[in-house]
Amino acid sequence: MTGTAIRDITGQYPKIVGASDENTLRAVKAIYEVINSKGVIPMSSIKAAEAVKVFEGVYRDVNIALANELALFCEEQGLDALEVFNAANTQPYCHIHRPGAGVGGHCIPVYPWFVMNLSKRPTRLIRTARTLNDEMPRHMVELTLKALNIAGLSAKNANIMVLGLTFRGDVYEFRKSPSIPYLKLLSEWSENIYAYDPVCSEKDAKRYGAKWSEKFENKDIIVVMNDAKEFKELNLEKIAGEMRHKMIVDGRGIVNKEKAKELRFIYLGVGRR
Repeated sequence: MTGTAIRDITGQYPKIVGASDENTLRAVKAIYEVINSKGVIPMSSIKAAEAVKVFEGVYRDVNIALANELALFCEEQGLDALEVFNAANTQPYCHIHRPGAGVGGHCIPVYPWFVMNLSKRPTRLIRTARTLNDEMPRHMVELTLKALNIAGLSAKNANIMVLGLTFRGDVYEFRKSPSIPYLKLLSEWSENIYAYDPVCSEKDAKRYGAKWSEKFENKDIIVVMNDAKEFKELNLEKIAGEMRHKMIVDGRGIVNKEKAKELRFIYLGVGRR
């Protein structure tokens, strides 16, 4: 996983290995048994080993899509998706993932295409999941416009602060980042888009059509697009005193919703009320 590869290889989970012959398999297995504290799972072929990683990525993509589908339903029904998901996941056969602003990185949004392109059968479920996850940045734009409308503001006149440019917090990687299509779509509504990410620079913001800003002064709305540690620890009381209007659109479910509402923020999130 981007940003944690060295840690993962030494014992986060067993290593899956495949080889073209038995001698190679024994050699690779012996090396990983020294490196990895969780052990090694040898597979019958290289293709089987590759399928393990692909299928794991497909599982996550489909499960995230299910979480997003249910989160959109929760928005319609006035439910808090995270409250419902957390309770549902206490049951032994339920493992709903977290909904969010989209799916990025080198793995999850890419691996499903290996199956879709190689399969001779229709891959309707996988394809639908991929489409749904790709549509989440557009939904984030819809939530942004909805929050502004609640406050009686137009996107054209609002200063919009986007937190997060990379696909995942604290990792300098833009591959398939949901922030990129989000910023492109939002630019059709507003020219006053500011962005900040603790691992990025002004050059990165400019590349994706935003102005760089590390401050909340004179901003009307905050849109959280990744889960950087700094964003999980936002000082809402301080920010409330700095913003021109108090609005948050939480695309990662990491902002303290209760605290935000206590401070009279307009709060919207994926699957949250």
